[in-house]
Amino acid sequence: MTLPFEIDEYRARLDRVKRAMEAKGIEILLASDPSNMNYLTGYDGWSFYVPQLVLVALDEAAPIWIGRKLDAGATRVTTWLPSDNIDPYPDRYVQNPVAHPMDYVADAIRRHGWDRRTVGVETDAYYYTHAGHAALASALPDARLVDANLLVNWQRVVKSPQEIEYMRQ
Repeated sequence: MTLPFEIDEYRARLDRVKRAMEAKGIEILLASDPSNMNYLTGYDGWSFYVPQLVLVALDEAAPIWIGRKLDAGATRVTTWLPSDNIDPYPDRYVQNPVAHPMDYVADAIRRHGWDRRTVGVETDAYYYTHAGHAALASALPDARLVDANLLVNWQRVVKSPQEIEYMRQ
């Protein structure tokens, strides 16, 4: 795996996002904007027609990627995430009228014991649809879902020295 940035750069980005989450009372963040997933992990997906996201928890050292099993390979070769933080959902969630990928996301949140926390969602992101929000809200009745739109975007505004160097090049 060859990342465009050192892992310390990604960790610094994650720390800034976590501070912004804390300031807004968000304990779990579902970052589904492709640019934000890339910013936090290096993820460069192969498909853009199924829900996928990066789950950031305040008490976890690294984000958790959740997406279609077919795309897990891209996660392994384009991110700094440990294997345990790559959580693909099976194809039975793809275009299924009775099982939405957000049902799988909710299951993952429950498996980690985070189903009673405040969950920030990017309400204006490509992969986060009305149907996805409805499925997540239904599957996590004890969670508090809040708008976290632009939370990561505003952290991306301040550029690191390496980002500035790349921009100069």
